Amino acid sequence: MKKHLLIVALLTGGIMSAQAQNTDISKEVETDEVVVTGTRNSTDIRHLPMTITTVNHLKLTESHRTSVLPTLTEQVPSLFVTSRGVMGYGVSGGAAGGISLRGINGSSGQLMVLIDGHPQYMGIFGHPIADVYQSLMSEKVEVLRGPASVLYGSNAMGGVINIVTRKMLEDGVKTDLSVGYGSYNTLQTEATNRVKAGKFNSVISLSYNRTDGHRKNMEFEQYGGYGKVGYDFTDNWKAHVDLNITHFNATNPGTIQAPILEGDQWITRGAASAALENDYGKTSGSLSFFINWGHHKINDGYTPGPESGPQQAYYLSNDAMMGVSWFQSVRLFEGNRLTAGIDYQHITGHAWNESRATREVTNTFADKSLNEIAGYVDFRQDITSWLTLDAGIRLDHHSQAGTEWIPQGGLSFRLPKDAQIKAMVSKGFRNPSIREMYMFPPQNADLKPERLMNYELSLTQRLLDGALNYGLNLYYIKGDNMIQTQRIDGKPRNVNTGEIENWGIEANIAYRINENWSVNGNYSFLHMKNHVLAAPENKFFAGVNFHKDRWSVNTGIQYINSLYTSVGDNEQKENFVLWNADVNYRLSSFATLFAKGENLLAQHYEINAGFPMPKATFMGGIHLSF
Repeated sequence: MKKHLLIVALLTGGIMSAQAQNTDISKEVETDEVVVTGTRNSTDIRHLPMTITTVNHLKLTESHRTSVLPTLTEQVPSLFVTSRGVMGYGVSGGAAGGISLRGINGSSGQLMVLIDGHPQYMGIFGHPIADVYQSLMSEKVEVLRGPASVLYGSNAMGGVINIVTRKMLEDGVKTDLSVGYGSYNTLQTEATNRVKAGKFNSVISLSYNRTDGHRKNMEFEQYGGYGKVGYDFTDNWKAHVDLNITHFNATNPGTIQAPILEGDQWITRGAASAALENDYGKTSGSLSFFINWGHHKINDGYTPGPESGPQQAYYLSNDAMMGVSWFQSVRLFEGNRLTAGIDYQHITGHAWNESRATREVTNTFADKSLNEIAGYVDFRQDITSWLTLDAGIRLDHHSQAGTEWIPQGGLSFRLPKDAQIKAMVSKGFRNPSIREMYMFPPQNADLKPERLMNYELSLTQRLLDGALNYGLNLYYIKGDNMIQTQRIDGKPRNVNTGEIENWGIEANIAYRINENWSVNGNYSFLHMKNHVLAAPENKFFAGVNFHKDRWSVNTGIQYINSLYTSVGDNEQKENFVLWNADVNYRLSSFATLFAKGENLLAQHYEINAGFPMPKATFMGGIHLSF
């Protein structure tokens, strides 16, 4: 414990002793005060007991990454995303993109990704698809660390990542074009057009990205498109519809020890929603319809050898999750806010094998549908000018797993000198997926929901007129009923038998030194009773930002310690340091040149066992804005 407290102290002291930033940079380093993730409606973060990190559009795009996930790995304590580099995550064998938060594993569906508050995960397997979450559509990302099941239901047991999409706020037309080219024949392109004309607004984004990859048979190609149209009927009523489509082709080269051929994947994911919103000040709410769907075609490939050969069949699956979400929030009296809502989801999944030669179905794994309906109430009350109480409860019914009650409660103390202490107790849960209940030999249709309780205490403060802000969190997680595969009567079977017991420390700090310089950093320590993959025990990041005249330079160092790449009898851990940097030079009012480098120390490391990460990589390009 002394060692970890010392690291926190060094982080705080080291950053505060650095020196320099302008008005634009202040937007980067100051904590955004208004969030939607912790309460469904826009709320001052100081009134919420939960821990939320906000990463704005500038931070998401300044490093010219196609995905939001690498930036979140740097900026959010306790969050880590697996990668196989150079671009793309893939699915199935050899895939990366596994998200963990405080040791809770998103690859198992225990962490939820939202787009504008709507759940986004694969209906059959119940986990997020990492290649869908692109920077081009994101105005900001809010990460709620800890259970959010009261508001968002199953799969939010460990927390949520809510991608808030872009919108044009002022009348006019704005177009952005970006092209970058770099190591391993990597190409990134993006075009975004935003329009606002009176009551009408729209956003259209298109992207194409590709790479040869840093290993043989590791190509990746991605097409992306996002569109959103909104109309403000009155000052109190508005509506919007949006559509997001991503298609990618990925190749799994296998591990270094056992390379494979023809490990090809063709994946299409889509999401659409329509929402009608109202806001009268004292009351506000939304009625929305949403659907996300996917089509997956996978060739598992083969290991070269005299006794092996190409696969005779493809694995294919279709899935969809469609739903209706309604909530209304009302201020009953001064300092009060009551939010009530109803969620309904219909989840379908169909998986089968198809002969490569005849295109006939040779085996059906699953063809199932599930329903989930829930109602919830969240109550927030300012007890005094310095104390807010928040309490909520959800009743969730799953057509197969049954009914679950989910409570939460917390206090937020606002202290002198812009300091706060928050205390939170919350329950998270996850219903079993179609795969766990109905697919492959371990399936068990009698599985029950996974459950955990989360306890946390946090301190935050803003000083020097907002130029300096910091936070410190302590948390403890205890979970049971985790779904694991065990041998029952000599046969593998999914059963509710696993446990989780994690505790940890999180710290973050940001300092706007002057009009040219700013610094930020975070640190997290995680202790796990039962080790899980892709959840480092120690994670540290320190970044420096410099802006002056036409120049902008951003650099950061990330240290990962005790990252488990294998658990069980053959436990393996990785330690590594990553140094990334990017430089931008504004040629004119509409053109900016950029160059970036990643892993500049040329570290040799693995995140997925058997998949070595690339050494130093570079990219250069141009961004046009008019």
